[in-house]
Amino acid sequence: MMPDRPGARTSRLTRPGDPWLDGRVAVTVTDVPERERFEARDDEGALAGVLTYQLTGGIVAYTHTKVNPGFEHAGVGPALARAAMDDARAKSRTVVPICPFLSGWLDEHREYEQILARTTRRIK
Repeated sequence: MMPDRPGARTSRLTRPGDPWLDGRVAVTVTDVPERERFEARDDEGALAGVLTYQLTGGIVAYTHTKVNPGFEHAGVGPALARAAMDDARAKSRTVVPICPFLSGWLDEHREYEQILARTTRRIK
């Protein structure tokens, strides 16, 4: 079991019928600012995926999402996306979604629209 870290969010992902998952995967998503990324790890500490970013003042650009092959299709990408977006909203940051996965995920999650910069207009 992973130790608790400040800012960690735990998401329990259930996938019935996947025997290698035993029907359940728990990931904890944590911001790791020294590496400019959010990390998703399972209960044993294995890295399930990352969402990288670049932070400049009150603007955060989410640049890439990568899910490790053993965790694909288990909801790790959406868990990373939600944690990153909730973090940006809580810190009143403007989000530039460069990552194609995150941009597509945001098309389905309009609750974050107010903090997005989706055009090439100048950001103040």
